[in-house]
Amino acid sequence: MDSKGISYEKRIANEEEYKQELIKKLDEEIKEFMEDNSVEELADIIEVIDALKKLPEFANIEEVKNKKLEERGGFEQKIILKGKYTK
Repeated sequence: MDSKGISYEKRIANEEEYKQELIKKLDEEIKEFMEDNSVEELADIIEVIDALKKLPEFANIEEVKNKKLEERGGFEQKIILKGKYTK
């Protein structure tokens, strides 16, 4: 932004604001990927997810992911299931 001469405000967010801004950014990046399907947009999604994974409330995400993978399987077999899911 500096190199383009764009004025902006810069400050450090508190933890809750940071989390909320990351969630908003994830939504934005997903929408961009849905329109573009580019590797660059997918990289942006992964970057936001990596930042979210570092938050304390998501510290055990890999454990949860692996448990779900073990219980339900993953996407490697390219199986498409159709039906209604209820929790």
